[in-house]
Amino acid sequence: MKADLLEFLKDLKNNNNREWFQENKSRYEKARTEFEAYINKLIPRIREFDPEIGMLTARDCMFRIYRDVRFATDKSPYKTNMGAYIARGGKGTTMPGYYVHMEPGSSFLAGGLYMPPPEILKKIRDEIYFQPEEFKNIVFNKSFIRVFGEIDDSEKLKTAPKGYPKDFLDLNLIKFRNYAVMHWVSDEQTLSDVYEDYAIEVFKVLLPLNEYFYNLLK
Repeated sequence: MKADLLEFLKDLKNNNNREWFQENKSRYEKARTEFEAYINKLIPRIREFDPEIGMLTARDCMFRIYRDVRFATDKSPYKTNMGAYIARGGKGTTMPGYYVHMEPGSSFLAGGLYMPPPEILKKIRDEIYFQPEEFKNIVFNKSFIRVFGEIDDSEKLKTAPKGYPKDFLDLNLIKFRNYAVMHWVSDEQTLSDVYEDYAIEVFKVLLPLNEYFYNLLK
């Protein structure tokens, strides 16, 4: 069934307009139902090792396929992916969690804290500044690096954040504005019968980072 989901998204990318979408609305509904079922399977399995996510359903976590084009240069009306953020409070939360992204040729599993608000970002930076070893033990762990590589540095500052000394030995760790990590998966992996198990194993590696943020935000 995931093959139908990816095939629909591939066709949507080539026909990103309202007329085509309306003509293929039944395919969209089928793809969305399949993705929802997949997320509903993942949620209780994640809760087994991370009860902090609380009681959720897929609909609490799934993002709409409709794009907000009001201020966008790209006026394409639809996203060409399906995504869900599994975290306490659902998709609109500022809590750490687990993200599932399905898109032909660009699927990934991710988590941590994506673009946290300024007050949370400051808490993270302060904690790393005053007690860097705990954070370093997580993100420099061999298993963590093997699965996720490095923290997303696409929004990284070029110099020290305001209020922090430029000679801080671990300055690079507090330059981030985004404390999220990502694990890319191929279409073959996404379509595999064991993809659910695979995602769970990836998210288990992510757990120590999310626990670090949970403790910080309590």
